[in-house]
Amino acid sequence: MTVAAKICGLTEPESLRAAVAGGARYVGFVFYPRSPRAIAPAMAAELARLLPTGVRSVGLFVDPDDEFLEHVTGQVPLDLIQLHGAETPRRIAEIKARYALPVMKAIRIGGPEDLTLALEAAEVADRLLFDAKPPAKVSALPGGNGIAFDWTILAGRSWPRPWMLSGGLTVDNVAEAVRVTGATEVDVSSGVEDRPGHKDPALVRAFLSAVTGL
Repeated sequence: MTVAAKICGLTEPESLRAAVAGGARYVGFVFYPRSPRAIAPAMAAELARLLPTGVRSVGLFVDPDDEFLEHVTGQVPLDLIQLHGAETPRRIAEIKARYALPVMKAIRIGGPEDLTLALEAAEVADRLLFDAKPPAKVSALPGGNGIAFDWTILAGRSWPRPWMLSGGLTVDNVAEAVRVTGATEVDVSSGVEDRPGHKDPALVRAFLSAVTGL
């Protein structure tokens, strides 16, 4: 089984080059001002233009309005829009139609009951991403909190859309996460940082090496 990796929350060239050299299939840019990984569209555009063919650029948004999406997509060459807020299936469909880009919907998992949202989103989204639902008192951020969920919730399940596993992944646990869930794509952000918002190229390389070995 080949496992593809996404390095999310890139903000500078050195870590992007480490991601590309290590074999990342996706790189993510966070367009959410409250995140320590937020990036200006102009900088994201510069980084996206460094990507070789075969590495897909992903823009992460949280309940974006059309004006903000226009502002970003007009500058940054994105291959995929990731919605990480409370976007409804109707809103997902609107964004797909308006921007003619595939959409990946993040589903925050706290328990099996949250999988209902995944089935609803899968009716319109092109892809799903399963992330951990942070306790309300722990963080106000929708993702990138370094928190894992109970992977057995996904064990043995199949989905009508391609999906990606996220939430608290590190070089030390990614093999177990893949074994339990059967994921063929994984997404990491805080797990390759040496401080909030700053990717450590060495950690990026180590994570991708671990994924390549699966």
